[in-house]
Amino acid sequence: MLTRRCAGDSVEALASTLVDAQVDLNPHQVEAALFACKNPLSRGVILADEVGLGKTIEAGLVISQHWAERRRRILITVPANLRKQWHQELQDKFGLQGLILEAKSYNTLRKQGIRNPFEYDQGPVICSYQFAKAKADEVRRVQWDLVVLDEAHRLRNVYKPSNVIGKTLKEAFGRVHSKVLLTATPLQNSLLELYGLVSIIDDRVFGDLDSFRAQFSSQTRDTAFAGLRTRLVPICKRTLRRQVQPYVSYTARRAIVQEFTPTSEERQLSALVADYLRRPNLKALPDGQRQLISLVLWKLLASSTHAIAGALETMANRLQGLLEPTQDALDLAEALDADYESLVETADEWDEPGLPDENLRADQQAALAEEIKELRHFKQLASNIRDNAKGKALLTALERAFAELDRLDAPKKAIIFTESKRTQDYLLSLLADTDYGNGIVLFNGTNSDARAQSIYKEWLQRHQGTDRITGSKTADIRAALVEQFKERGTIMIATEAGAEGINLQFCSLVINYDLPWNPQRIEQRIGRCHRYGQKFDVVVVNFVDRSNEADARVYELLAQKFQLFEGVFGASDEVLGAIGSGVDFERRIAEIYQNCRESEAIQASFQQLQNDLSDESNEAMVKTRQLLLENFDEEVQEKLRVRAEDSLATRSRYEKMLLDISRAELSDCAEFDDGGFDLLRLPADLSPSLSGRGDGVEGNIPLGRYELPRRSGEAHLYRVGHPLAEWVTSQAKNRVLPMARLNFDYNAYGTQVSTLKTYRGQSGWLAVKLISVEALGSLEQHLIVAASTADNSVLIEDDPEKLLRFPATISPSPSQGEGQTPAALTEDLENRKQTLLREINQRNLGYFQQEVEKLDAWADDLKLGLEQEIKEIDREVKEIRRTATTAPTLDEKLHWQKRQRELEAKRNKLRRELFDRQDEIELQRNQLIDQLETQLQQNIQERMLFTIEWELN
Repeated sequence: MLTRRCAGDSVEALASTLVDAQVDLNPHQVEAALFACKNPLSRGVILADEVGLGKTIEAGLVISQHWAERRRRILITVPANLRKQWHQELQDKFGLQGLILEAKSYNTLRKQGIRNPFEYDQGPVICSYQFAKAKADEVRRVQWDLVVLDEAHRLRNVYKPSNVIGKTLKEAFGRVHSKVLLTATPLQNSLLELYGLVSIIDDRVFGDLDSFRAQFSSQTRDTAFAGLRTRLVPICKRTLRRQVQPYVSYTARRAIVQEFTPTSEERQLSALVADYLRRPNLKALPDGQRQLISLVLWKLLASSTHAIAGALETMANRLQGLLEPTQDALDLAEALDADYESLVETADEWDEPGLPDENLRADQQAALAEEIKELRHFKQLASNIRDNAKGKALLTALERAFAELDRLDAPKKAIIFTESKRTQDYLLSLLADTDYGNGIVLFNGTNSDARAQSIYKEWLQRHQGTDRITGSKTADIRAALVEQFKERGTIMIATEAGAEGINLQFCSLVINYDLPWNPQRIEQRIGRCHRYGQKFDVVVVNFVDRSNEADARVYELLAQKFQLFEGVFGASDEVLGAIGSGVDFERRIAEIYQNCRESEAIQASFQQLQNDLSDESNEAMVKTRQLLLENFDEEVQEKLRVRAEDSLATRSRYEKMLLDISRAELSDCAEFDDGGFDLLRLPADLSPSLSGRGDGVEGNIPLGRYELPRRSGEAHLYRVGHPLAEWVTSQAKNRVLPMARLNFDYNAYGTQVSTLKTYRGQSGWLAVKLISVEALGSLEQHLIVAASTADNSVLIEDDPEKLLRFPATISPSPSQGEGQTPAALTEDLENRKQTLLREINQRNLGYFQQEVEKLDAWADDLKLGLEQEIKEIDREVKEIRRTATTAPTLDEKLHWQKRQRELEAKRNKLRRELFDRQDEIELQRNQLIDQLETQLQQNIQERMLFTIEWELN
């Protein structure tokens, strides 16, 4: 029961994954995972839950299920800034150790002799969209069992020639039979986006683009949408936040704005650097990265004088390297990334071609020397400003925000986000001498400072011998710092890149010391605290320099248009989806800073940006999405109620079975109680290969306390996939079970089982058979339990299975010899088997029929496309006839007559070809159906597990 493969449409299929997951699953997440695993003929699904409902968890369940079934070629493609978060979530919640593939790790693996690093089988592979596109040939060569695409709306315009990433990835994943696309906004501006997303999963859901347009754009709305919705039902699932509120409680966000006015020295520095950045010819910025580096410098200028001082010094040093060719010139992006840690990941999505620096001409050297002199002057001005107005405003903001936390009865904890490590150091020195000084934790991309290392060493000592220590130093340092903040800290000062993937629902104060221009990044920041498990309203503090027109307008846009800082849910799907990639949005704001000096120009540019956003988030498309993708609240909520009961009952049953079988196999080397067990010594015949596996679970079997996931405390996590549990189930399954007589004790069970009460005092036979059925490319296993009495009457329904739940004692010598199974029992086993096979066949016929209907619709679409082309030529011919009739000259009449003949010849040729093409389409459809029929054939294997004689006392 613990290890068998089940049909994908039942909670039983996910049972071991539900037990193993180190997270309390909500019913909509289980429902979504089952939807993704349900039809073995499906080539994938779109999971389109609203923002904040845990699509990562849903995908994690699907990934874990594939992993448990030994289908372990898994690729997760995500925006670059989400790679760490995915890595951490898989490790923390599902015990899977993924591999982040980017240029550095890829090249390292290649140097180690691994020809294709994507062929990694120790855990899921995680990479960015850009990296997958760059390595599309290697991606294509892997036979993936599962591909997950997060933020998949980036590919919704795959049908457009301009979407190079979408086209490349669609082709690279063309042969993959199981894909999961995650997006809160599958439909934003056009129905064609649905066509694009669905085509990535399966090219045979719709015909070509022209037939899609003809069918779903030109008909009456109701008729078109009914047909389109029918097509989407098996492939797209969307749940809304309001539908899950009975299961997930949400707290609100409360915004505090802290205004500040820079000093005259700060304003002078900002003006000088701004004028410098706007110059058309700057040698300090590499030609191919000017936009990107400018963006970073604008952000550092707004962060602190300490941050911009360091950047100016770096730029001057780089120019000095160009002036003195004996020195190696600095890579500016690499050097700035040491401080502005998000730079490399932003560059990954920037798609700005990097160009080499030109060689200097002799007449340019003087200008270069002058630019170095300017940069050093700016740097000196910045270094002379030790106290920043925004820094002083932070002290005021902390007082205001902590007072609000007191009012909410929330713990006194704050996370302060900055985009610069130099600003992080400045904030540490600013707060060190205050009342908050002893409770500060720094968190960034490297965590290599002495404070972090000291916290890490203490953490290692505290958790020595427990599963808290993963062996990955990077992950463990992050865990140590989060625990320090949770248990002993007051303030965490974190950089953007550092805080990706950490969960801080115990903290309810987010301070954006530096405000990103990318709304998706802001949402992720606040989402570290404002997430499932948060018990208090989350206070969000932002700093606004009202003297800076552009800064003020950026804040207004983020607060009012995006609604990021207040309300229950934060940014709406419509708005976050409308911007597509937040990097493009960032680029547009950077252009305003770069190109607009006067207030009027700034106002006009921001107004245009806001108008563009409004165009992309129109009400008509919101209603269309509701009609096509959403179900009634009552219908969804009832389904989720049933799913909640099913998954809870199944998980409890499997947890009990796991502990029961472990108690049976480990009774001589472990002490058991209701919560788990203490492993005192390893079993003598434990296979060495099982105690050092590399399949995403712990690599050894330490002694000590073991508890099931989601328990509190320092125990090792005991899961179905743990090496010790695998050894236990392997031992039990391989045990030879001779014929025996079992005396079941009805009273010892402790609960009345009315259907079996009448059998007290009777005896008979019981058999358990394992039936394995392979069909439609998937394997499922069923246990058939049958029992009969001594007078040859059979126990009906699930009574035989219930009988096995009673405590029993064994009498080794049955009254009859082996091999003399009564005819009634044999006949009942066969009847139960045939009933099961009919049910499986009926269900698989349903899947088969669903695929046939899909292929029929696809073939009809293609035929419609051909007919549309002929109709379009007919229309053109009529138009030309009218034009020729009214032509004023003979030459023009002859020209139009000639054009008419050409079109008529083309139309007649298309008519002749139409029948041939329709025959081809029909032949292709029939071949596909033949393939499906072959898959429908059942390959059945059966094995008798044991037969016993029984008596019920």
